[in-house]
Amino acid sequence: MSTDNSREDVPVRRVDRILAFMSLGLLVLSILCFFVILIGAATHSSFGPLWSAVLRLVVFLAPVIAFVLLMVVLISSFVRRARANKGR
Repeated sequence: MSTDNSREDVPVRRVDRILAFMSLGLLVLSILCFFVILIGAATHSSFGPLWSAVLRLVVFLAPVIAFVLLMVVLISSFVRRARANKGR
């Protein structure tokens, strides 16, 4: 029984890279906003109602959106690999 070790990997598409970096960027942005809120609360500074709402919205929604983007990348890569393996 021999195995085929000369298997070619499926190339990474540009859309997958863009979605992965968008996910990473949203996570970094969320962490930065979280620390801005912590530092602002520690120094008793006020951001105003608009900035406070924007910061809290980013902290709550960005990780969820980043997770969805990572799932899209993961599922699309699984589908692409399955199609590539089916063609062999």
